[in-house]
Amino acid sequence: MHKSYDYIIVGAGSAGCVLADRLSASGEHSVLLLEAGGSDKSIFIQMPTALSYPMNTEKYAWQFETDEEQGLDGRKLHCPRGKVLGGSSSINGMVYVRGHACDFDEWEQHGAQGWNYQNCLPYFKRAENWIKGESTYRGSHGPLGTCAGNDMTLNPLYQAFIDAGTEAGYPKTDDYNGFQQEGFGTMHMTVDNGVRASTSNAYLKRALKRSNLTLIKHVHTRKVLLDGKTATGIEFERRGKVQTVLAKKEVILSAGSVGSVQLLQHSGIGPKKILDNAGVKVRHDLPGVGQNLQDHLEVYFQYQCHQPITLNGKLDLVSKGLIGAEWILTRKGLGATNHFESCAFIRSREGLKWPNIQYHFLPAAMRYDGNAAFDGHGFQVHVGPNKPESRGSVSIISDDPKANPHIQFNYLSTEQDRQDWRDCIRLTREILAQPAMDNFRGNEIQPGKAVTSDEAIDEWVKQNVESAYHPSCTCKMGADSDPMAVVDEQCRVRGIEHLRVVDASIFPTIPNGNLNAPTIMVAERAADMILGHELLSPENVPVWLAPDWQTRQRVNPPQRQVDQRETE
Repeated sequence: MHKSYDYIIVGAGSAGCVLADRLSASGEHSVLLLEAGGSDKSIFIQMPTALSYPMNTEKYAWQFETDEEQGLDGRKLHCPRGKVLGGSSSINGMVYVRGHACDFDEWEQHGAQGWNYQNCLPYFKRAENWIKGESTYRGSHGPLGTCAGNDMTLNPLYQAFIDAGTEAGYPKTDDYNGFQQEGFGTMHMTVDNGVRASTSNAYLKRALKRSNLTLIKHVHTRKVLLDGKTATGIEFERRGKVQTVLAKKEVILSAGSVGSVQLLQHSGIGPKKILDNAGVKVRHDLPGVGQNLQDHLEVYFQYQCHQPITLNGKLDLVSKGLIGAEWILTRKGLGATNHFESCAFIRSREGLKWPNIQYHFLPAAMRYDGNAAFDGHGFQVHVGPNKPESRGSVSIISDDPKANPHIQFNYLSTEQDRQDWRDCIRLTREILAQPAMDNFRGNEIQPGKAVTSDEAIDEWVKQNVESAYHPSCTCKMGADSDPMAVVDEQCRVRGIEHLRVVDASIFPTIPNGNLNAPTIMVAERAADMILGHELLSPENVPVWLAPDWQTRQRVNPPQRQVDQRETE
């Protein structure tokens, strides 16, 4: 290892691997990439169907936990973050959702000048190698392989769910990552030729062939080195030895919405009160660091299935062995998918301009940890509102850089968030009660037919809701006039020279979708900014909005009404 590099990147995750590749591509710049975790070569990471293992394994993920959440009756929720090459892109569910176009226009409205949808779209396309080829909205020459799984051919439940959505009065969408997000359709995933398309596989592997990129694994980064108000390098610990390395151009934090906050605060950059309480010397009082924390919550809405066609019949050791063997030999079959092959995005009420509820459909009734919900066959949707009002925070608790921080989301702390969940439960039950599901739908496992009143729904949600693992927005991008903005529109930390943050923490607001795709896009665009390249020209493409969104919740009335007062 040299003592100095042009660029030092902390975190080989969804953003850091992109930056390592793009910043080293020309060969002109020396780049150091620091990662707390190790190799991502495990079959449990690379085989898509094994997605429940890495996120629950200490070797591959920081096993963070929230503080007690008052809105959830004091429950603490699991909050894993990637600690392996590829970061959270190596432990996630591989769902590829860019977000709605209006999400990025909203970023600009919140002060992230230039980050509107038409400016972001070229970078989504630059990143992507979409299996169905290039179009106005999709890219086909990028490193990130995206596909539609097995195209729903392996199970009739996928199509039945889409048909139920249209019967309930919602539109279909041919490509929710393209012209029209709203509606029911095929779900896309970051899987390339049957293998997880993490940013480690897509970007870092090719970058590591270059002599000007250095990767150091199993590093605990302690803080950013500062000379006055200028970042000069990084202090880290490896094998019990504390070392320093200097940056000739810039330090870039890509440690995620928890990790980047920890690093800034341990470096003395953050809210004075938090730093004082932790015993850290204040180097730059920046009140927004760690604030504005946002996340998605979800529940599993589960039914028994009349037909023995679900993945619940594939949980025995013999079936798992056969699936694994087929994948090892061919990279095909049930091992090559995350099983979320149909999905939907809907608006929960009239007056919403773009969707705020997302569905992942799964032809099984089980949990993220892989355990079955009951004996027999079943199916479920993972569902929840995606545009919460609730805001939380991340804050260090001492000057020990290895101590876990306080993570407080303040889930369900507003009346609108609670109402969104009531709407979500009722709309979901109505969708799954449509004729298209009649040949499959058995008894409602959960929430259960008795959960119909506002009070019953509120109580059930509080006891059963889980994080969708989308913490974000803790180093928000914003205007000079915003005292809570941590970075400017160039991702530069306000008040500190030569220091940037590039990861999901800089989102001003959480998008309507999973976070991996927009995080990769942010890193692609930031790379051009860091290198001083001219930004890609904005697109000028149309975006579908429901023509009567101001006055109607959906396109048509449902074929079958559901009496929400019905009890068992």
